[in-house]
Amino acid sequence: MKTFALTFALVASFANLPAGSTDSFRTTEGVLKITPVTHGSLMLEFKGKVIHVDPWSRGDYTGLPKADLILITDVHGDHLDPAQVQKLKKSGTEIVAPQAVAQTVIEALVLHNGQKKVVSGLEIEAVPMYNHKRGPSPGKLYHDKGRGNGYLLTLGDKRVYISGDTACISEMKALTAIDIAFVPMNLPYTMPPEEAAECVKAFKPKIVYPYHYRGSDLKVFTRALESHPDIEVRLKDWY
Repeated sequence: MKTFALTFALVASFANLPAGSTDSFRTTEGVLKITPVTHGSLMLEFKGKVIHVDPWSRGDYTGLPKADLILITDVHGDHLDPAQVQKLKKSGTEIVAPQAVAQTVIEALVLHNGQKKVVSGLEIEAVPMYNHKRGPSPGKLYHDKGRGNGYLLTLGDKRVYISGDTACISEMKALTAIDIAFVPMNLPYTMPPEEAAECVKAFKPKIVYPYHYRGSDLKVFTRALESHPDIEVRLKDWY
């Protein structure tokens, strides 16, 4: 499939990698736990529900619980891994994905950019993720607008933004009241650290996790945000 070919070299460069340490956050409806897995893959636990985001077999899922909910952002192989999805499914697992992903994961509930639904008792909003200038060839983009989803989760009084593969787009800059954000920064597929920092300055999340940053210099990102002490940068072991 052509879209998977774009990430073949990236996928081939990974060995199985261990999950990162878990962070916990108090909310008005209990504790939210977030565990990095690898690259763009993570796990959230909230109100007895386990949410896996972009599960990818290049990560180490040993000891991690199966999913009540799986969120998939895009069709590229480091986000859509049907074999790992099957490994994490159990009876009653729900899957949310954009239409392009649902052509492969046919049981997925489709959310389009801008749509909001309660799934597994959790409010989920699909937000745009796309490139506006970077692509594999003239006139082509790595991520077309409308094909993939970022996700905005409301978990108690916490709003959690998971960007997916995106550049610094106007929709990201316009986000408000974000408590926790996951923002990518690797070329050529998303954006450089400088661009990511400029977007973060615009929407001002309380906490930002750089993720999907393979090969990027995170010091550039952290230095760019030193003048914004109201934004906490959390660096985790994604690789």
